[in-house]
Amino acid sequence: MGLDFTVVWEGLPYLLLGALVTIEVTVIALVLGSIIGLLAGLARLSKNRYLAGLAAIYVAFVRGTPLLVQLFILYFGLPQMGVKLPAFLCGVIGLSIYSGSYISEIVRGAIQSIDRGQTEAARSLGFSPAQTMRLVVLPQAFLRMLPPLGNEFIALIKNSSLVSLLTIQDLMRAGQRIISITFRSFEVYIAVAVLYFLLTYTMSVITRRMEQALRIQ
Repeated sequence: MGLDFTVVWEGLPYLLLGALVTIEVTVIALVLGSIIGLLAGLARLSKNRYLAGLAAIYVAFVRGTPLLVQLFILYFGLPQMGVKLPAFLCGVIGLSIYSGSYISEIVRGAIQSIDRGQTEAARSLGFSPAQTMRLVVLPQAFLRMLPPLGNEFIALIKNSSLVSLLTIQDLMRAGQRIISITFRSFEVYIAVAVLYFLLTYTMSVITRRMEQALRIQ
């Protein structure tokens, strides 16, 4: 049996709608995951051992368990406890929490890589600890975060394909729907792979441009 990519062309509008959902899920999870990661990363560096301990437990547990299991806990497990969330919300929350655990380690590593002399100089000028972190440490650390953050954001786009298992009509789910009608798995999955590649490549270009722009400054 030969290849027939006409099914891809005919189903392209549906695939593009799925790609838009994938972008929506990823962007929201990216923003929320970055916030969670920043807070968790700062918490891990806190002098409060309880706060640092809680952050360490969060990172260890989330990074040590599969994302798919975490998504299933949110979507299938919480209703058993009387909490039923929409599939889209479960997907976003799951991706945000998962991505945040990795971003927290990126944040922590970048902050710890800044020379302590920078902090001491800022404190000698009368800066408070919060001002030192916000005005001196984080701006320098952010540039060092960009390459690993870019990799994490690309991984987030690829991991978003798992939300299709929660019945979210994303790119992966759209491809599966087309296959269920046409039975052309190879052609459709190739098209899905190309669209995911375009999304990840675009993200890599954006982060690379940001890094170059900040280095010039």
